[in-house]
Amino acid sequence: MTSRFQLALADHQSALSQISALEPELDRLADVCISSLRAGGKIIFCGNGGSSCDADHLAAELVGRFQLDRKGWAAISLATSMAGLTAIANDYGFESVFERQIEALGRPGDVLIAISTSGKSPNVLRAATLAKEFGIHVSAWTGQAPSPLADLSETKILAPSKVTARVQEMHIFLGHVLCDLIETELTAS
Repeated sequence: MTSRFQLALADHQSALSQISALEPELDRLADVCISSLRAGGKIIFCGNGGSSCDADHLAAELVGRFQLDRKGWAAISLATSMAGLTAIANDYGFESVFERQIEALGRPGDVLIAISTSGKSPNVLRAATLAKEFGIHVSAWTGQAPSPLADLSETKILAPSKVTARVQEMHIFLGHVLCDLIETELTAS
């Protein structure tokens, strides 16, 4: 009998073996992020649950450091202010928690990395919709299933799995590669 561990490992390895197909899109997104940061823009992240933690983690890698000692870059996770999230949710509804922050903080030339394993989270979709109206580049980070988030995004990082845990595992790997690409290019220039 195969253990749960072995099943999870095989599923993870299957997703990882397909991930190299995302390299061109990830390179494209890195170029967009680098251009935004060079022009004084910022990288904005949002997501719910585990994706919220990924958003916090990746923003911190850019503001603090990934692997190199260097100046901090403008990046923010929209999930970090508990006061802001609860006030917006109370006054406008949970579907508005990220959209309202895009309204306040987003500027043309910024980049929104919208993380949703299903690609159907109403609050992430509303943020992405408004960001697009504002002239903010929207990058969808979802799983492989078709989704409304992917449909309205300019770049798509579609993890090759329909299993939430595997999608999240691929997202953090890809997020680290994105940070490496940005850091390497911006510290070289």
